[in-house]
Amino acid sequence: MEIEEIKEKVRREEYEISFHAEKERYAEKITIPALETAIYNGEILEDYPDDPRGSSCLVLGYSQNRSIHIVCGYTPIKWIRIITVYIPKPPKWIDERIRARGGDKDA
Repeated sequence: MEIEEIKEKVRREEYEISFHAEKERYAEKITIPALETAIYNGEILEDYPDDPRGSSCLVLGYSQNRSIHIVCGYTPIKWIRIITVYIPKPPKWIDERIRARGGDKDA
């Protein structure tokens, strides 16, 4: 996946938020505008081209002085699917860029 394509599809509103991501977004108090802002200034932190569920990636972006992780994939019609979204924090993350030992790629 390419970050510029993700940003452009989000700008064109060619994205959907999974039920799981919506629950996580609500729990973390991440608004839709904050999610979009994090994508607009984001970068791909990890790429998962061989994920059995389909190619996906972990985007790191910032909004309201918070780091936000967004896992993105594609829908069957090549829209962006927001798979999950969360604030990176211990024990799974040392900081927003460094995964803790034993921290799996799905969180």
